[in-house]
Amino acid sequence: MTISRRRFLEGAAVAPVLLGTPLAFAAGETLPNFTIAVADLPATLEPARELSNVGTRVTYSIFDTLIRRDFLGAPDGGGSELKPHLATKWERVSPQELVVTLRQGVKFHNGDELTSEDVAYTFREGRLWGDKPQIPGGRPYFGILAGVEPIDRYSVRFRTKVADVLLEQRLASWCAWIVNKRAYEAMGFEAYSRKPVATGPYRVVSHSAADATVLEGFDDYFMGRPTAKRVTFKRVPELAARVAGLVAGDYDLITNVPPDQTGVIAGYKDIDVRSVVLANVHVLAFNEQDKVLADKRVRQALCYAIDRQKLVDTLWQGTARVPASHNFPEYGQMFVEGRKLPYDPAKARALLKDAGYKGEPIVYRTQANYYTNALEAGQILIEQWKAVGINASLQVVENSTQLRGPGVQIFNWSNSTRLPDPLGAIWVAWGPAGEAQVSKFWTSAEAFNKAGRAMEAEVDPAKRKALFTEMLDIWEDEAPATILYQPSEAYAIKKSIGWRPTTFYFMDLRPDNLSFAKA
Repeated sequence: MTISRRRFLEGAAVAPVLLGTPLAFAAGETLPNFTIAVADLPATLEPARELSNVGTRVTYSIFDTLIRRDFLGAPDGGGSELKPHLATKWERVSPQELVVTLRQGVKFHNGDELTSEDVAYTFREGRLWGDKPQIPGGRPYFGILAGVEPIDRYSVRFRTKVADVLLEQRLASWCAWIVNKRAYEAMGFEAYSRKPVATGPYRVVSHSAADATVLEGFDDYFMGRPTAKRVTFKRVPELAARVAGLVAGDYDLITNVPPDQTGVIAGYKDIDVRSVVLANVHVLAFNEQDKVLADKRVRQALCYAIDRQKLVDTLWQGTARVPASHNFPEYGQMFVEGRKLPYDPAKARALLKDAGYKGEPIVYRTQANYYTNALEAGQILIEQWKAVGINASLQVVENSTQLRGPGVQIFNWSNSTRLPDPLGAIWVAWGPAGEAQVSKFWTSAEAFNKAGRAMEAEVDPAKRKALFTEMLDIWEDEAPATILYQPSEAYAIKKSIGWRPTTFYFMDLRPDNLSFAKA
């Protein structure tokens, strides 16, 4: 924390806060503008192309999915129940075939009606899946598809290569946002990525990754008139500037509030802090192409040297969690009991000695502001590694390209549980279509891939769980990465505004989750 940031935040008066019950504006009344200060903005708004945390925060209110995951149906904001959205119903015709019936009368931002042609175009081979998809990031989610065909104007058939138990969850999750066929073809990939046409409650007015993304309410939204006239996501990298703007009334909501500042900020009588533990883990990724890290014993030593609970207690004031490996309770019957991330400095030293480590430099790269507490965590990690004899240092870079650029050894990343199943977390991030293998950071993955492919095709819960356990064993032994913790995410917002966060970075601004108290 900088001195200026500390002094600014500690100058706030602390007082108890009460959350009122906001009222929605009636039809015909002037709607308020809603300004959100964020630490960063996405480079593009094409929803399957921009799968970052900062990207989906913005695109979630521009686009819709066929099926909606009811995150707010659970008190912690992490509900997994599915409910109709752009689709009114869906039916399993066979283990490898799903028929989806569309809601009639749904309008795109350009006035077109949503039809089965738009859905088939969204999930077409060559866009999200196939040998060389236009958007490679879609393959971990929809590489399972064998075909998507319109049956009639309002029904679509999805076929999968194997019996996929997760297809309905996939259609409610990442890369499943529906695009407008006519606009996409007329505008082209790049232009559509800058100003997409979709069905969501807000349509794009302008987008500048360096400054702001401006949206306006889409009055023909099928769930009802949006409650804000205009929504602006303003890029404000510095926390102190975000807080100052919130207090001054320039912003209505700010993101990325670190735990050590939530009490101070909530001390303002008109500001509330709303927090969730994310369905996300911060990880350290190791580059196996590096000559030092090519030896898995060195990678294992880096893992054993980390006191994760100290990170949670020191940086997160206990609001974050140390998970049971890449393995989370929301998996339900697929959760593997009894696992624990290791902390054993003596084991780390023994592994380094066995590997013949001779003090070669190991550099950890991080961005300063992309992840909450990233810089502070990096500083602690360096000291923990030095304590077991690793010649470690920290390098702060400006963007993700530099983070993963030439010479990288260790960099920070995050993995989200994008489907409530191992195939929506460890497999998406670390499978053959995931970034780590595609970028050749992880090359010792043959056994992991074999187990994951078997799990994709398996429907028996016991067999699936056994395969997942095997994947965990391999991932932990090969150590292409390690988990730090499951972070919390805190938002500071004007008390008069009704809004709940979810366990994802999705910022849901639909009429059923955003309301404003009348003046």
